[in-house]
Amino acid sequence: MEKKYVLAINPGSTSTKVSIFEGEKLLKTFKIDHRKEDLEKYEKVVDQYDYRLNLIKNWLEMENIPTNSLIAVVGRGGLLRSMPGGTYSVTDAMIEDLKVGIQGEHASNLGGILAKGLADLEGIPAYIVDPVAVDEFHEIARISGLKEVPRKSLVHALNIKAVCHRRAKELNKEIEDLNLVVAHLGGGISIAAVEFGRIIDVNNAKEMGPFSPDRAGTLPVGDLVKLCYSGKYTINEMKTMLQGEGGLFSYLGTMDGREVEERINKGDKYAELIYDAMAYQIGKEIGAYAPVLYGKIDNIILTGGLSYSNYLVDRIKEMINFISEVIVYPGEDEMEALNKGAQRVINGEEVVKIYEDEVKING
Repeated sequence: MEKKYVLAINPGSTSTKVSIFEGEKLLKTFKIDHRKEDLEKYEKVVDQYDYRLNLIKNWLEMENIPTNSLIAVVGRGGLLRSMPGGTYSVTDAMIEDLKVGIQGEHASNLGGILAKGLADLEGIPAYIVDPVAVDEFHEIARISGLKEVPRKSLVHALNIKAVCHRRAKELNKEIEDLNLVVAHLGGGISIAAVEFGRIIDVNNAKEMGPFSPDRAGTLPVGDLVKLCYSGKYTINEMKTMLQGEGGLFSYLGTMDGREVEERINKGDKYAELIYDAMAYQIGKEIGAYAPVLYGKIDNIILTGGLSYSNYLVDRIKEMINFISEVIVYPGEDEMEALNKGAQRVINGEEVVKIYEDEVKING
């Protein structure tokens, strides 16, 4: 059978998304939902490998897509060691780091493992693309102000890099020709300075930057320390307050921007204040990244789910239009981004990277 398809795999905490592409054309996509009781059987995320692999095989069989029709399999990158962006071949060393969760345990760690498992059935390449562990910081960006706490690069790299490639293509340029500030606006908010294709600085969306639908963002440090030592909360309760019950949820009891806008349309002034404050913090953070690129910015890009909100986008634009032209790419198509990363390698537009060559692995 002719080999012509790319299978993309994106494991999440309660589902596994799968898509089949022919070139850049999406042919089929499906979300495999996992029951809580099925996942509870497994102590660690990596233990779910066989369970999820068999479900993907069943889906391929149901769709009459034999594995010998695949030219490559690409999976969502997990919490690997700090690494430059790009499309990576899934190697044994990468698999080992994904299994142990070198920077933490997360469902996305299964992406490369599942891709390799399926690819090895047919002796075809397995890839990952721009994982959250992408780290292209200049050394100066790592300095925080407290020696024991360096700044880290944990970033929505897959979507940020994808929209940079998209903008470059629209301008008939290469990603290496452009300086961009990209704001990924979703459940977490990453605002990145992208210098000639490299993310040289970004807020850690889990801990810093603007507050988001469920994350607190940067807080007054003194008051935060007092709260931590107040005796009112355990460490796990504090972590939940900062990521999970912070941001919009802390003020309004919802993480849904659409619900907030409905409240605003009904005259809720407090909801308006909080939503405007989030836009204000986003605009301020974007402005903070303009000097990182010395003001030489080709475009500012707004992307992610929240950029569907005209209300939010308009308020952000009012603050930042003077810096550069603002481009809006609403949403986040992770499956398309995974496929495009694989296609760039398949088509010879990009050289595949080897994990061991790009990171420091201590014996």
